[in-house]
Amino acid sequence: MSQRRKRRGAPEVTKEDRRRKLRREKRELFRSLQGKLLSFFVIVVIAFVALAARIVYISKEKGDAYTKQVLAQQRYDSRTLPFKRGEILDRNGMQLAYSEKVYNLVIDSNEINESRKEDALSATLSALQRCFGVDTTELAQYIQSNPQNQYHVIQKRIPYDVVEPFLKEKEENSSICGVWFEEEYKRRYPYKTLASSVVGFAGTDNNGNCGLELFYDDTLNGSNGREYGYLSEESTLERTTIAAKDGNVLVTSLDVNLQAIIEKYMEEFALAHRGEYREGEDGVKNMGVIMMNPKTGEILAMADYPNFDLNDPENLSPFMNASEIEGLDQKEKYKYLNSLWRDFCISDTYEPGSVAKAMTVAAGLDSGKLRGDETYFCGGKLTVSGHQIKCHKHSGHGMVNLSQSLEQSCNCALMQIGEQQGKENLMKYLYSFNIGLKTNIDLSGEARTNTLVYNVDNMVASDLAISTFGQGYNVTMIQMISAFSSIINGGKYYQPHLVTEIQDSLGTTIKKIEPRVLKQTISATTSDTMREYLTNVCLKGTGKTAVPAGYVIGGKTGTAEKQPRGHGNYVMSFMGFAPVDDPQVVVYCVIDEPNVADQPHSTFAQEVVKNILTEALPYLHIYRTEELTEEEIKELEEKNLLAASQNDASQQEETDDLETTETEGESESQEEDPENRFAIDPTTGYAVDPDTGEFLYPDSYTPVDPTSSDLDGLVGIENDPDQAVDQSDLPVDYTPQEKTASGFGSDGAGVGAGAAIGGSGISITYPSDSQTNTSGTTGQKGTANSTNLDFGAGADF
Repeated sequence: MSQRRKRRGAPEVTKEDRRRKLRREKRELFRSLQGKLLSFFVIVVIAFVALAARIVYISKEKGDAYTKQVLAQQRYDSRTLPFKRGEILDRNGMQLAYSEKVYNLVIDSNEINESRKEDALSATLSALQRCFGVDTTELAQYIQSNPQNQYHVIQKRIPYDVVEPFLKEKEENSSICGVWFEEEYKRRYPYKTLASSVVGFAGTDNNGNCGLELFYDDTLNGSNGREYGYLSEESTLERTTIAAKDGNVLVTSLDVNLQAIIEKYMEEFALAHRGEYREGEDGVKNMGVIMMNPKTGEILAMADYPNFDLNDPENLSPFMNASEIEGLDQKEKYKYLNSLWRDFCISDTYEPGSVAKAMTVAAGLDSGKLRGDETYFCGGKLTVSGHQIKCHKHSGHGMVNLSQSLEQSCNCALMQIGEQQGKENLMKYLYSFNIGLKTNIDLSGEARTNTLVYNVDNMVASDLAISTFGQGYNVTMIQMISAFSSIINGGKYYQPHLVTEIQDSLGTTIKKIEPRVLKQTISATTSDTMREYLTNVCLKGTGKTAVPAGYVIGGKTGTAEKQPRGHGNYVMSFMGFAPVDDPQVVVYCVIDEPNVADQPHSTFAQEVVKNILTEALPYLHIYRTEELTEEEIKELEEKNLLAASQNDASQQEETDDLETTETEGESESQEEDPENRFAIDPTTGYAVDPDTGEFLYPDSYTPVDPTSSDLDGLVGIENDPDQAVDQSDLPVDYTPQEKTASGFGSDGAGVGAGAAIGGSGISITYPSDSQTNTSGTTGQKGTANSTNLDFGAGADF
């Protein structure tokens, strides 16, 4: 080729020319790329400047709006994890209260509106209507009116079985969107009304309102957790969780079976007397029953009447008709509800009546003021400082020994016993029995009674007289059963309590609450003697009605007239225990104003306790020790409490003999007036009209006035029920009087142990004393109800 170029005369291209040309082309390419890179860099810089300017503009002009939007979106990125409130269990592990997970239905309007599915709105609304009964028209309007809203609750506290069908439908249909569920817990009470005042209830805010729920509020509550969402370096959503700490579990001494037994017979009594005397009213104004283990202080069962549904505590329909509820304003409604939620057994005070005679006799024996071989004369009445104080048996008991003073519940004997030991000794022991002090039971609302008992420095003669048989000072039911338990258990005063164990949410025990002995009230020897006396009360005294078939029990009756006097309104009570040699259970029943024409009979309370013990003792593995009569066997079989196979012929024969013996004994105890042929009631001492059954005065055979009072003018210390509950001081105005050296005797003649005094009655002269009158009021359970209890005509103590 070079030769052809030469022939043509073309210049020869050397290798050096080719290298120069290549270098020139490279330089031109570099200059071109450099220009392009410069242009690209300028464009990028301009873009960044524009973006920065835009960010500054957005931050300045629309920062608040975007901040709100981001905060709204954080519901997806950060949410509260609710804690589960601890359970309340009975002694056998049965749930009295637990928390169930429920769900709030939340609508996200923004997600529905932004969905790429054309049928998102219609599909979502249709599913909500089918599963939850949502008004689709109203909800569609809300979604359109609030297109950016991401949190709108339309239903609350929905159980999972209702939510589950919707979740399945959502999985099958991708068009359903903008719906999510917020978790929380709802308190459930599977036994509804059982132990309502004791268990109490918690509101939607997890705050307890009464009972154990309030007292152990901090223990039952836990702490909420939190789930946080954030973007990682790879811009993926990451989550971190701080778990919720669930509340602790309460294991109580309550037994749901025993609780059901006492509530069954309380309701049975109330229904049996509904509208009987006071038309349209319940069978009882107030009523309480406590069952306790006297050897530990554990409450086995506690109830008052009426009760309420813990799952719906504000529901008044069981107590009022619709028009009455409609007529209540908010203040009146919650006043009634507070009275309903109030625990009569610990919050209401009353004068204990003759049940307190056990404390008087125990104080005398334990202090050595009584030897146990004393005898006293009862002529039916005593005159103290010008006040005629009658015994419930107006014809008098005649001569009684110390045991018989309790068996027959003789007020005249008790007043003489009080004089023997003096006010200082009696009040010392009453304080030892915790009268006037709180028991500090682990329940909210225990009444304070320190201003409702006598101050020994201010006591006058008549105060001492009536306090010996439980008048003039106020107590609560929990005070009385705790004191009585110490009398029969060897003298040990146990602090009453309900919670025996606290567990964490996994069931691990974190605290064991053992029985706590606070003090020794009386000696074990005195306690043995008192059990014997109290057993005699039920074997041959005023407490025979309370004895369940096949058992020997001990106990004490009580009947007291309420203020204002002369209206025929009474409170009846009975305290019983079994077995008599080693008490395992004690039951205390108080009935306030039964709806009957003739109230003053402790047999009402005795019958309730008898029914309770008849069913409860076999359940507690306390077995019958006595032969059953044919009548008793039949009664037990009718209640399905005795197998028919036990009613064999040999047992029938033995019980027939026993029944004949008992009937004859009862027949011999009946007295008959030789002139008028009227039988004398052995309990009250009144004559009984054979035609009408009406009580008659034995001296005149005229009808007994049910409104008469045996303690006119003697009301004890001044008290105010509202003040007692509020635990504030009460106004007390006394004129202290000194007792004469002659003591309880008339004209200086003291009535000592074993004194036999004739005549229709004993006139005991005290110095004149000043009494402060009051008119205590009574209402339904939980209302002002510090009752001044007194005994009246026909009262059985």
